[in-house]
Amino acid sequence: MKVLVDTSVWSLALRRKDTKEDSVIIHKLSQLIMDSMVVMIGPIRQEILSGISQEETFMSLKTKLEPYEDIKICSNDYETAAEFNNTCRRNGVQGSHTDFLICAVAHNYDLLIFTTDDDFANYAKFLPINLLN
Repeated sequence: MKVLVDTSVWSLALRRKDTKEDSVIIHKLSQLIMDSMVVMIGPIRQEILSGISQEETFMSLKTKLEPYEDIKICSNDYETAAEFNNTCRRNGVQGSHTDFLICAVAHNYDLLIFTTDDDFANYAKFLPINLLN
């Protein structure tokens, strides 16, 4: 099964300094990359590249992400994201539009989600998504 890697994981691997705890996550990402299991969506790419003030750093990250072709997001994915948002809100769980789009794409394309963001564990209580352990 392919894996949709969330911004939180990419940030650990590409932008932050490696700590002992982070190295386990980075190793897992490296293994997924070597096994050609990683997929990307445009909103995650945008989040990774946003807020970088140095052009050289921006271009370096952009180049590192180029091998990962974006899954095409269509109207059905946005509709599913809205439905997921509504479901979670009814159950007292708040989230961002991007998070629910990630959930929708993962559900619609039968993908695992690899994230360090604890919000996804809350979403998974109410949504048909699968998180990579």
